[in-house]
Amino acid sequence: MQKVLVVGGATFDALIHLPVLPGPLPQTIHSCGFHETVGSTGAGKALNLSRLGLETTLHALIGADDYGERIRAALQVPNLHFRYDIDPQGTERHINLMDGAGRRISIFATRSSEEPRLDLAKFQPLIQESDLVVLNIIGYTKRLIPLCRQYAKPVWTDLHDWDGRDPFHQAYLDAAAYIFMSSDNLPDYRAVMAELIGRGKRLVVCTHGREGATAATAVGEWLEIPIIPAYRMVDANGAGDSFMAGFIYGHLRGYALKKCLGLATLCAGLCITVSELAYPGLSPALLEAAYREHYGAES
Repeated sequence: MQKVLVVGGATFDALIHLPVLPGPLPQTIHSCGFHETVGSTGAGKALNLSRLGLETTLHALIGADDYGERIRAALQVPNLHFRYDIDPQGTERHINLMDGAGRRISIFATRSSEEPRLDLAKFQPLIQESDLVVLNIIGYTKRLIPLCRQYAKPVWTDLHDWDGRDPFHQAYLDAAAYIFMSSDNLPDYRAVMAELIGRGKRLVVCTHGREGATAATAVGEWLEIPIIPAYRMVDANGAGDSFMAGFIYGHLRGYALKKCLGLATLCAGLCITVSELAYPGLSPALLEAAYREHYGAES
């Protein structure tokens, strides 16, 4: 079984579903959908990867509080090993406002520590044993970049809605050979992707929400893929993490770029049909069957 290490990102979130996102006016909203669940980019990727049969280790910060206990309980699933450090600031919590089109406003109700005390030595065996490392853009994960380089492990990162300029992302841009991001703040995303490939990146993938995704590789491949309209939108939270997990699953199986993108699209499509970070019935068999149904039997 191949091993993936995901570093950074486990929160306990409140999700509020509205027909449309509220405008900048004082107002009272009387009726909405509401639920609480484990959230954040690390938990989303790890839950999907583990359900796809990959031995997955997630490290994150949680608090010594009820929310931290809920996260620990939610992550007790097969193939997923949750490693954590206790944050004296408590478990990070987000409030996500979601509309019917999948758009989101995220409010960080509490924040985790920017510079937590960590024993970096305990990460050495986790990195050594992993086939690849996903470093999420959460401050403390930058401290693991030298270890990833020391053990020559391929680094994957998810820049989310990077604007092409924010210096916070630079360490991840330098370290990662595989980069995922969205075009939300990148109107000229193809030029940015080409620049990154020119800097030696092996793969750059840019997602566009309802408009699908674009991928570019170091060998000159450019590929566009649309979404699958058959998947009915319930909750877009976690779709990007599901997309990346589906791609990693295909990549580790040695599939061609086209199939990896298709699997990623399917994984994200399944995710949006539920109100959790990963489709409950997700499995390699389900994903492969969905691929044959929508794309044919090609590898």
